[in-house]
Amino acid sequence: MSRIKAVFDKLKGQQRKALIPFITAGDPSPELTVPLLHALVEAGADVLELGVPFSDPMADGPTIQRASERALKNGVTLRAVLTMVAEFRKRDADTPVVLMGYGNPIEAMGWELFAQRAAEAGVDGVLTVDFPPEESHEAFGHLEKHGLDPIFLLAPTTVDERIAEVAKLARGYVYYVSLKGVTGAGNLDLSAVGQKLPALKKHIALPIGVGFGIRDAETARRVADLADAVVIGSRIVQEIEQSPRERVVDNVKQFVAGVRAALDKK
Repeated sequence: MSRIKAVFDKLKGQQRKALIPFITAGDPSPELTVPLLHALVEAGADVLELGVPFSDPMADGPTIQRASERALKNGVTLRAVLTMVAEFRKRDADTPVVLMGYGNPIEAMGWELFAQRAAEAGVDGVLTVDFPPEESHEAFGHLEKHGLDPIFLLAPTTVDERIAEVAKLARGYVYYVSLKGVTGAGNLDLSAVGQKLPALKKHIALPIGVGFGIRDAETARRVADLADAVVIGSRIVQEIEQSPRERVVDNVKQFVAGVRAALDKK
């Protein structure tokens, strides 16, 4: 059983919802990435999404774009990200880690070699924003060969044919993008999310996480009433960007702990 499935099975038995925070590897510095990952777990994260920095992150808003720029200036490559995951695994053998990013760095390494090295490092899932399921069978075949879960995005505009294709290929969980636009943009329409998720669940047996537009603990709690997981990225990256270096880890931990407390509030 994959670590991701094990976590969701455990949470379901506890009648709790998953908290999935996102940070960009190498932001604000390579030395702080692993401490930040551990801090997220200590604050109550169930699954970690680790962004692979990329020069043209088209689905990401300005906050995460700046994080990628900082990480790239720090010399962070896909190989460096895998090294960070391996370092994280020295202390944490249980928390699932999902790499989130774009296809170009993986294509440059080669999907088969990437899948092998990612599995060796301790990665559990891979979400490539710009790889549609219709064109991904061979690439994601390499992931499955090495026990990695291919994770897909669905949007409010996703048609039924695409949903059905994702339902066949996806493992671990499905990430529902709650907004039309980039990360960190717009206001979250919870009523629209509430209308869409039951339709998705008719096709998809996997847990569904909702992200984009969740900026505080109260909104996270309300999303958790609708979904199996809450994904928070831009707001955490903003905390990293705005915090003094010596306060980054503590500030992020404090924010995420507040979200966790809201999700667990009865």
